[in-house]
Amino acid sequence: MTEEPPIRVLIAKPGLDGHERGAKVVARALRDAGMEVIYTGIRQTPEMIAEAALEEDVAVVGLSILSGAHLELFPRVVQALKDRDIDLDEILLFAGGIIPDEDIPTLKKLGFQEIFRPGATTGSIIEYVRRWAASRRTSPDGGAKGGSTATP
Repeated sequence: MTEEPPIRVLIAKPGLDGHERGAKVVARALRDAGMEVIYTGIRQTPEMIAEAALEEDVAVVGLSILSGAHLELFPRVVQALKDRDIDLDEILLFAGGIIPDEDIPTLKKLGFQEIFRPGATTGSIIEYVRRWAASRRTSPDGGAKGGSTATP
């Protein structure tokens, strides 16, 4: 049996939000769990995030925000990904940070498959990403999924 390549994950902080401790903790936890993690740092534009996702050929994009600008910035990130022909059905897009309950349906409609808010454990994030990646690798009959949008 061949060993699967590590899951490639981009963690990014869009906008002017300078609070990066949570993003760094998540990036480190994912790395410690065996994933290949690219952390873009703070104050990234949507275009910079999308370009990094394209250049790094990641399977997962996680955005962290504490500023409250998620409804302004996240749609711009999604559009920048689409502008670079990144198929949102082929990657896992998740977010974390201070995101009110009432904004979650809007973010899910944009393509964010999961929202991790304060109190979420790094273990729950790791497990979610692993389940998503496993669901992409094989179908119930053992064949490749190839384009399924199944979520864990």
